[in-house]
Amino acid sequence: MKKLLLIAAALLAASALQAQPAGGFGGFQMPKIDVRCSEKFADIDYAGDNQVYHKLDVYLPKVEQASYPVVIHVYGSAWFSNSSKGMADLGTIVNALLDAGYAVITPNHRSSQDAKFPAQIEDIKGVVRWARANADKYHFDTSFIATSGFSSGGHLSGLAATSGDVKELEGSVGGNLEFSSRVDAACVWSGPTDLNYMSCGREEDTWNHGPEEAVMGFSFKDNEERFKALNVTNYIDPSDPPVIIFHGTADNVVPPCEAPHLFGLLQDAGVDSELHMIAGGGHGMGMYAEENLAVMVHFLNRARGK
Repeated sequence: MKKLLLIAAALLAASALQAQPAGGFGGFQMPKIDVRCSEKFADIDYAGDNQVYHKLDVYLPKVEQASYPVVIHVYGSAWFSNSSKGMADLGTIVNALLDAGYAVITPNHRSSQDAKFPAQIEDIKGVVRWARANADKYHFDTSFIATSGFSSGGHLSGLAATSGDVKELEGSVGGNLEFSSRVDAACVWSGPTDLNYMSCGREEDTWNHGPEEAVMGFSFKDNEERFKALNVTNYIDPSDPPVIIFHGTADNVVPPCEAPHLFGLLQDAGVDSELHMIAGGGHGMGMYAEENLAVMVHFLNRARGK
């Protein structure tokens, strides 16, 4: 239990150091920073149940356009937090996206204590459908909706990309079922994307599986096959949208081997993908240099044909 809590604390701390925001209902908030938006819509109930874990914020760019391509950015928390949209890398990833003309949605989602998997990805798919259903109100250009996320948020971002049209992960959160939950690209920052590969292919499994056991609701040992349902890699096929992966070589929370493993499987399937291993980068620490954020923006622009 102690190790599990230490891992969760490390994830939250790393996310907090990169994130940033300001008060109000909807979860833990860091000291206010300048989010470079023209307008913010806070605490929107995307599921219609008035639960904190089903609130989201919308940020629109300062440079106004008739409509904006959309990125849904998901915070990291080892799936332990249900209310950390106020820590969703606002001063780094979100500002870079806003400066590039993207509308950004930062959602809360159910934690491992609220509900077991696939509740978390069902929430994110519900956010995608919500964005399409509310496009006119918020000036979203639904020809391009991407996901992005850090750590467990990176897992959910990647999973949204590889599990398009997977009925078992769709859910019905928020309704809007006439709209697709497929996304057009994904950014995976320091994500645990294959929970069966956390020991990097070694025969002996040395990994502490606490966070993923918490979100699945059962032990990893003797349930390895069942755990594959959680993996981004489990659903890869040639129809998946473009995916870009960032991971630090010095990450001591999510093994750096996760990133090239995911990249290799995407490449094998013919999925448009990029891998960027950040020399000396930790779990969030040292990852968000301006050049890395520029690479992310360039990738998304290319994915939408710009």
